[in-house]
Amino acid sequence: MVVRVATDERPFETPSSDESGLGRSDSPSEDTEPEAALVVPPDGGWGWVVVAASFMCNVLVDGIIFSGGMFSEPVKNEFKISEGQVAPVNSLLAGFYLLAGPFVSALANKYGFRMVTIIGSLISSAAFAISYYATNVEFLYLVYGIGGGIGLCMIYMPAVLTVGFYFEKWRALATGLALCGSGVGTFLMAPLTSKLVEGLGWRLTVIVHAGLLLLCIIFGALFRPIKPVRVTLADQNEEDDTARRHEEAVEKLNSMLKLHSKLDSGICMPSNFTNKVSPHTWMGVANNTRYPTAEEVFRGSNSHLSNSHLGRRSSANAGTLKNTLGNKPMFIDTAVAEKDEQEDSNSNIDNTEPLIGTAVKVIPTQHHHHHHHHRRSHADLVARPMYRDDIFFGASLTRLPQYTSRTSLGYHLAVTHVPTKEDAQEETSGKCRFCPEAVRRTLATMLDVSLFRSPTFVILALSGFFTMLGFFVPYMYVSKRAEANNMDANLTGWLVSAIGVSNIIGRVMCGLVSSMPKMSPLWLNNIALSAGGIATMMSGLCYDTVFQYAYCAVFGLAVACFASLRSILVVEYLGLEQLTNSFGLFLLFQGLGALLGAPIAGMLYDRTKSYDISFYVSGGFLLFSAVMCYPVDRISRWEKSRNKLNSSPKV
Repeated sequence: MVVRVATDERPFETPSSDESGLGRSDSPSEDTEPEAALVVPPDGGWGWVVVAASFMCNVLVDGIIFSGGMFSEPVKNEFKISEGQVAPVNSLLAGFYLLAGPFVSALANKYGFRMVTIIGSLISSAAFAISYYATNVEFLYLVYGIGGGIGLCMIYMPAVLTVGFYFEKWRALATGLALCGSGVGTFLMAPLTSKLVEGLGWRLTVIVHAGLLLLCIIFGALFRPIKPVRVTLADQNEEDDTARRHEEAVEKLNSMLKLHSKLDSGICMPSNFTNKVSPHTWMGVANNTRYPTAEEVFRGSNSHLSNSHLGRRSSANAGTLKNTLGNKPMFIDTAVAEKDEQEDSNSNIDNTEPLIGTAVKVIPTQHHHHHHHHRRSHADLVARPMYRDDIFFGASLTRLPQYTSRTSLGYHLAVTHVPTKEDAQEETSGKCRFCPEAVRRTLATMLDVSLFRSPTFVILALSGFFTMLGFFVPYMYVSKRAEANNMDANLTGWLVSAIGVSNIIGRVMCGLVSSMPKMSPLWLNNIALSAGGIATMMSGLCYDTVFQYAYCAVFGLAVACFASLRSILVVEYLGLEQLTNSFGLFLLFQGLGALLGAPIAGMLYDRTKSYDISFYVSGGFLLFSAVMCYPVDRISRWEKSRNKLNSSPKV
């Protein structure tokens, strides 16, 4: 058997009502085959336009957030409030920019990166413009902070995720270039905002920011969706001898009847499937990892359709597929699969990739249409970005064993989970549902609390929370503290810009160092955060210009490493299949930290009338977040051995 990959450029058509979410008719009488929609990144071309657009979105979004400290003094003076009362204005903006992440990702999964970005730019721009009419600070909390934060998140999340969707070989470079927009934005927007507030006042400055955010409509429009390719099973090469072809045709005809009934129960997922699979989930659907990948669909098919791969692995998978409606919610019994993989490798039988490698064949669609009367359009052959296990992975794919052990197409088959029948029907029906399956399934994945059973995850999540408690304090107060300590006023405005420059350098360096196979991303993360924390605690020792700029450089490098290494740490210690789940929960922890960090620092200033305590506490949070991660390697090893012990059969 070979895999047929076909792109379909025909006009949209309405599929027959009996077709399933895999693009396959449920009727056994039709000679149709299992198929799945797959996005294979173009790795260039329009992708570089997407990188440029993503870069600009990051310039504006992060530039505005990190220069928010420039507003606090004039707002505080106008409304006659304390530092602790004005601090939540910007911390709500930063907090909701992270807290809304899982919900924005779910919307992007259903409606696409382009639409979510455009709507986000309209929401954030409107929220900023309405803030012009603020009569009290509570108005700013609600409109500028919460409304603006959600709008900015709707720009930021698609801008980051769409780059990974467009790139495979150059993913680390493309993601790095796009995220450098954060540092460039900090460098440009901090002095710009400072000058605008000085010349126009804070209200008109917010209007200028609202106008700049409207540019994200143009950038978002450049996030062109990638047309998925259709992957199906195909017959052997036409050069095969006639007898062999006839024999295979008979075998295929006989096995198709068995295959249809098997796939109907396992892959098509009837309407009552979700309740049986996961009665415990609050969204009513299962975590995405409990749905089969495209590779599992074809491997299950191949167990019938190819004599050369009727090994232990395929029969184990087929058996598991058969029982998907039983008590076990998993499609593939991972314990059995791992055991079989080991046995296969011991006996030198390669059953791991029966459809991938030399057997892959790309066939133009026109050779393919006459085989089937009912062919679906891409309207329901959707490739949802959040159904990919690697959508949040911004580093080089060569770090992933799933990528290095397979061909390119094999990798995409292995990390792409198929949509359900209900999902596909919602896509084609055009009916508006309050909470479509594509949204619910993403939320069920990103907010699956079962991950809290992992001590490794809990430590990483709490570390992220404490990092964000200290993260925004230097951005908010480093310039004010320098002014209060008689540093040259012309130079204080550029301190936040210095953090932005070192952030760019840090991201580039971190990308290079983390790509070295022998470099531990955990130790890099720990050293960076420890250095950032200690430097923040010591930053008030001297207000010499060189000393303050040196501190900003160290802090910028530290936070760049933290941001760059999160996804690598998760994959290394929890596995690629847990990345989306981990990131969803990380966003909540980090958002909560961002929400509380600046107000705590503001209240400490109100009590002491000095920024020193705020910086000591902020640096302490950063140092504590690093110290928490020191034992992660040992705890992870213990956790894996414990899980192995629990999963092994008791004699």
